[in-house]
Amino acid sequence: MGHPPTKCNPIILLLALLLCLWARAGFAQSIESFFKGRTVTLLVSTAPGGRYDLNGRLVARHLGAFLPGHPNIVVENLPGGGGLALGNRLFNSSPRDGSVIAVMEPGTAQVAVEGDPNARFEPLKMTWIGSLSSFADDADLMLVNASHPAKNIADLKRPGISAKLGAVSPGSTDLTFAILARDLFGLNVEPVRGYPGATPIFLAMQSGEVDGQIINLSSVRTSQLALWNAGKMRPLMQFGRLTRLADVADVPTARELVSDPKALALLDFAEQPFFMALPVAAPPEVPADRVAALRKAFMEMTRDPAFLEEVRVGHFDLSPIDGEAVSKLVAGLAATPRDVVARFAKMVAAAP
Repeated sequence: MGHPPTKCNPIILLLALLLCLWARAGFAQSIESFFKGRTVTLLVSTAPGGRYDLNGRLVARHLGAFLPGHPNIVVENLPGGGGLALGNRLFNSSPRDGSVIAVMEPGTAQVAVEGDPNARFEPLKMTWIGSLSSFADDADLMLVNASHPAKNIADLKRPGISAKLGAVSPGSTDLTFAILARDLFGLNVEPVRGYPGATPIFLAMQSGEVDGQIINLSSVRTSQLALWNAGKMRPLMQFGRLTRLADVADVPTARELVSDPKALALLDFAEQPFFMALPVAAPPEVPADRVAALRKAFMEMTRDPAFLEEVRVGHFDLSPIDGEAVSKLVAGLAATPRDVVARFAKMVAAAP
């Protein structure tokens, strides 16, 4: 014989409902109370003046307005190791509470996937907030001074014509693709590493210390627009593109110059980071509610009229993707066949 159904006390039900509503209100309030009056640090992996620094400062000026509590955001430059210094600090020693975020170089995650012993972090465990650029309207260009004898990419295979390409350090996109230009495409180029950022390389180009560099078009337009408009630089090849960017439609893509399937697989792995060209990240294990708040604020920021106006005036590249999309790209990098990764790692390790 069963027991008669238990009657629920309406007072208990009401108290339970109030407790649930209070908990939800406290959950939402905790995000605002955490950020209110706080200074959030935004790390940038390069010296002041380059693309990542300029975009980091753009984010710092606007993101706080879209976070609950409207925190102040300050930029801290942390150059070193082609972004590895920042990746290691963010993963290992930064607070895991949402008070530290970073604009990373996209190639930094790739270096960790390669198994570089200096990369003491795991990209799959990072908290990915979004990326300002998916490279939909940008291209990484091999540029030389307009006075250089190479008029097109074919000239860099001719005897007696070569180019010194300024670069930063292992893990930096400019060095990686300078090496690929030399070893995968057989071009007469010499990577000259050790510069702290793109701006010093532009100065070295003007002084004749180097002949060019590999850099994205949006960065050229934000920091060297006068030189670009004056025709002082000549693009020879574009990376990070499945098709030619309309703005440089007479310049071939790297993929147009590759026919061997193994070479194409290697190039595909090399170019994957471009599609998350300006990733914003936080350390692992940030509380889920703060991750959600950061991701929501990031995407809202990219649609804000004031933000969009600054992007327009500053000639920034903006083709944003959210944190989930960046996470999928990182997972794709990590899933690359190990023989392709090993070949790529061996090639880029051949830096002078």
